[in-house]
Amino acid sequence: MNTSIQELMSSDRPYLTDGGLETSMIFHEGFDLPHFAAFPLLKTEAGRTALKAYYERFLGIAEQSGRGFVLDTPTWRAGMAWTGHFEFSDAEMAEVNKDAVAWCQALRDTWAERVGSIVINGQVGPAGDAYEVDQALSEQDALEVHRGQLKALAEAGADLASAMTLGAASEAIGIARAAKSVDIPLVIAFTTETDGNLPNGQALNDAIAEVDAATDASPLFYMINCAHPDHFKTRLTGNGWLERIGGVRANASRQSHAELDACTVLDDGNPAEFGDLNAALSQMLPSLRVLGGCCGTDHRHVGEVAAKEGVAA
Repeated sequence: MNTSIQELMSSDRPYLTDGGLETSMIFHEGFDLPHFAAFPLLKTEAGRTALKAYYERFLGIAEQSGRGFVLDTPTWRAGMAWTGHFEFSDAEMAEVNKDAVAWCQALRDTWAERVGSIVINGQVGPAGDAYEVDQALSEQDALEVHRGQLKALAEAGADLASAMTLGAASEAIGIARAAKSVDIPLVIAFTTETDGNLPNGQALNDAIAEVDAATDASPLFYMINCAHPDHFKTRLTGNGWLERIGGVRANASRQSHAELDACTVLDDGNPAEFGDLNAALSQMLPSLRVLGGCCGTDHRHVGEVAAKEGVAA
């Protein structure tokens, strides 16, 4: 475990991270992102400029609040399962991931004196649509499909990887085993539907228990992402398992995933309320390491998170 991860895990205040990168690029910046993929932005000057401005808004909040920051690579859609959609070879997609890590490392260097601890996080996404239950991979298929991306992220020097918006324990188990095989620390982030359960109907606590049992609890911790706090907060009860939740990246909107997919106008909710809701979550979750946002959120929402009592010192 490198120094950056040790600092993250031992910090007495949650690190901040960014918000809904893809929704910000589409609705605020006017970019077209086929397959909701942000990594092509790194291939153009306009894209790189927009990405830099986007991340620096959040880094500025981390600086002002005296917190560490988790800097994500824009690689949620840069897994090997997606090569065919972009007419890439596996080798070309591996280079996409390595280039993304290098770009984030360069950005970290420019902020190193202002934000004391910045963790480079290699983002991994599901192989299919996380909200379609029949697209969930088996454990073995997930290991084989995701290992190439995780290997590229590890070789490029990412501090850790986070598998985001997962809808089934089986895919999470395969990703965890793949991460262990290439020696990169891993965070598993499950998404929930409006009832607080995974898209396949499994309870969040049961999914975490299943992954831990199958992987000797190899994930550093778990996150909840791409769901509004009202969708899952009533499920955060019981003993023991809540300590495994180390991060929350919630949506600004209370809409279901199906409703969000059909939206042509961004639902960015209420940033002040978003901060209040995350402050309440911080009191319910004893082991929080990371707080940020997901769909519909931007620097306004994360700024409110940083400012609210119970989250900020």
